[in-house]
Order: sequence, then structure tokens, then C-alpha cells
Amino acid sequence: MAKTKNGIPESFTIINEDVFATKKIRAQSVDLVVTSPPYNVDIQYNSHDDGLTYAEYLDFSRRWMKRCYRWLKSDGRFCLNIPLDKNKDGQQSVGADLTTIAKECGFSYHSTIIWNEGNISRRTAWGSWLSASAPYVIAPVELIVVLYKDSWKKTSGSKKSDISRDEFMAWTNGLWTFNGEKKSRIGHPAPFPVELPLRCMKLFSFVGDTVLDPFMGSGSTFVAAAQCGRRAIGIEIDPRYCEIARGRIAEWERYPNRQ
Repeated sequence: MAKTKNGIPESFTIINEDVFATKKIRAQSVDLVVTSPPYNVDIQYNSHDDGLTYAEYLDFSRRWMKRCYRWLKSDGRFCLNIPLDKNKDGQQSVGADLTTIAKECGFSYHSTIIWNEGNISRRTAWGSWLSASAPYVIAPVELIVVLYKDSWKKTSGSKKSDISRDEFMAWTNGLWTFNGEKKSRIGHPAPFPVELPLRCMKLFSFVGDTVLDPFMGSGSTFVAAAQCGRRAIGIEIDPRYCEIARGRIAEWERYPNRQ
């Protein structure tokens, strides 16, 4: 890949702006959106309030999904990594609610991948211990909801796929098991593993396609794009996280065998 002076591929664009304010992405220019948006569970981000009311969070989600819908090509896909549910400040069916909002924004539903996060360690409450009075049921999984804009069949792009037979057989099984990413290793409060966007890119896009992450964070989507020859656009409101992402991409360009 050709590089800019800071070692980042010229096919990568980092936009240090608010997802609702940026005007740097053309309508119908994106092949695939892959993102893990804020979960609204009071994570201490530098530049985002992760403690909205649930109604505010749903409105926030609706607004950014509408922007992604506009940016996607007619045969574009949307891979949305979200919780199945949450019990902080009351039980909420997050996965079902955000899927419904995506459809209200114009997206069509294709399928849901269950991510069995191997090293998940979030179990902190059981409700009524050893009693039927009020137990909590908490599934240690997350979702990757797969949606599309107008047509599921992809007709634009290079038509070149880089997925192997074994990967295709394994990944079309909608139960994925791999570990999450450690925030201490990345320097971001909620990084997601490169494996997640990498699988989505190889399964749902062609080589050379443009992939957008509207909540770029630490740049995992960019590292995945570098590994499989996709163009990438990332929006991130926080300048510090943009620098982390640039550093990770430059590191991968220098040492491509490292994650």
C-alpha cells in the first residue's frame, strides 16, 4: 500500500470529528459499515457521555444509524456489534431495540451472529441468590447484527473475495468464539478485537471495498482493513484515540505479523 508521510496507508482516512457533524463522507460511497458503538454502561470515555437515559441512548443510536444509511451504497452491508441485553439501571433488551431502530432507519435485516466472548468476565450479580424470588439471567455473549441497505446481493466492487474455504465454512456458522481485547494492552477503555471486523470484512465485502467505522476508537477496524486489503474510513471524536489508532496502524505496517 502507498503510505502518507506518517506511515498510514493513503487508502485510510481518520476523521477527528463528531459523527453527527462531519461532512467528509460522500453519500453512497461506503461498501460496509462495521462498528461497536458506545454501550451506554458508564464507560469513562474521554469525549463521550456513556451515561444517557435509555430513551436518550435509543435516540442517539437512531441518529447515527440514519447517517450510516445515507453513506452506504445501495448494496452496502452493516455489521453492528452490540450487547444482547443490559441490566444496569434496569433490564433492557438492547439487541432487539437497536435492531428495530436500524430497520426503522431503512435497513433490512439479514441475520444475527452470536459472539461468545471467551474471556468475558462481567458477572457481578445473580439477583436473589438461590431463590426464585428475583434471579438475574445474564448471557455472556454479544451480538453482531447483519443488515443491508437495498439489496443483499452485492454487485459493486472488485468481485474479488479473499476468504478461505475453512474460514467460510466456520464463519457462516453464526456462533463465533474468540476472546475480547484487553483495554490495558490497547490504551482505550473499550477496544474490540481485530478478529471481529476482520471476519466481517472477509465475509461481507470484496478486496478493495471501502469500510467505515463511525466509532473508530482505538482503530481495530483499521488494523483489520490493513490485513485484508480494504480501504477504511474512521470517525472518532476524541483526538487521543485517533492518535492511538494511527499508532496501531503504523505499527502493523512496520510489523505485519503482530496484532
